[in-house]
Amino acid sequence: MARKEKKNPDPAPEENFAASGENLEKGAAGEPATPPETPQAAPAEGSTESGPEEIAKYIDNVRDLLHEGREKGFVTYEDIEKRLPAEYLNADTLDNLYFNLMELGIDVMEETKTKEEVPEEAVPAAIAVSAEESGDLEDLPLSDPVRMYLREIGKIPLLTPEEEVELAKRVEAEEAEAKAKLVEANLRLVVSIAKKYIGRGMLFLDLIQEGNLGLIRAVEKFDYRKGYKFSTYATWWIRQAITRAIADQARTIRIPVHMVETINKLIRVSRQLVQRLGREPRADEIAREMEITAQKVEEIQKIAQEPVSLETPIGEEEDSQLGDFLEDKDLPSPEDAASRQLLREQLEEMLEDLTDREREVLHLRFGLEDGHAYTLEEVGKRFGVTRERIRQIEAKALRKLRHPSRSRKLRDFLE
Repeated sequence: MARKEKKNPDPAPEENFAASGENLEKGAAGEPATPPETPQAAPAEGSTESGPEEIAKYIDNVRDLLHEGREKGFVTYEDIEKRLPAEYLNADTLDNLYFNLMELGIDVMEETKTKEEVPEEAVPAAIAVSAEESGDLEDLPLSDPVRMYLREIGKIPLLTPEEEVELAKRVEAEEAEAKAKLVEANLRLVVSIAKKYIGRGMLFLDLIQEGNLGLIRAVEKFDYRKGYKFSTYATWWIRQAITRAIADQARTIRIPVHMVETINKLIRVSRQLVQRLGREPRADEIAREMEITAQKVEEIQKIAQEPVSLETPIGEEEDSQLGDFLEDKDLPSPEDAASRQLLREQLEEMLEDLTDREREVLHLRFGLEDGHAYTLEEVGKRFGVTRERIRQIEAKALRKLRHPSRSRKLRDFLE
């Protein structure tokens, strides 16, 4: 009788995806964790290599994400970014994540919706009509170039899943025409994502352009064998390209990408605490939620401050500027300025009792002319005499000024 071999059960999807933590382990061993072409957030400056604790936390986050997806039936891109920061995601781990989400029947949604609002077959992030026709951009101030662009991409027909797979195969065979067609067919997806980032410091057309670069990278990296929709895969790359561009270009003072993500997390946590507490949260309350120190929270808040121009108009008539109301601490106060002016006038009056040569020597030696005090040698060269002779002239002039009849005029300024 043939003996049946006992097959090992397949690993749970979260364990399967968590195995992609090998990338982190490689990084800890000194090997590159990701291909250099992968658009990742730059690691924190001065950060150390990922250790066992970091890997364990990463795997726990993956399991939490999949567990949350099972309960809701879907996850959002915000959920993925919140639990798995950009430095953990590359082409391989992203493939694993989407594959396991698909295996579990978990949809990836662009925005959070309630279960009643989730359609039976959610179409993640894709839009079936042009952005202009859908009315999504009606409330946005669109310039003529933007409207022309939207009209042009609205004429491009959408692809069926079968056409996507066929084009992906041709892209894999390095057919430039297929790559261009797959990119063009998904330009409306870029617009639908880019409009969510309006008001972050970049023009709408610039956001679209950066998103298009992310779309091109998605086309190059897409693996049709995994079975998930191209739009699901491309959305992450588009979002990453846009957020990286905002971090690099939107601010007057550039902030590293990893710090921008930390600032966004702090803002998100602060809003949640405001809703929960009914007031602005303290630094220690934010720190507890983010699992960092209160000092670190204050440091992040300082970094997050936006620079303001001193020429910003102030008032209803905008006839004043912000700089007019800011104190210049390098300038003396009005009292000090008035006192110095009186002192200078008294000094000049006292110097009138000296000879022209004595008066000029003191002016040069004490910087009364231009604020620069000249040396004995420099003054001697001016007068064509030795430095010793200048010292004698200076000493004689000072003895005259120390006479009580003259020095009492300055006594009030020394109190």
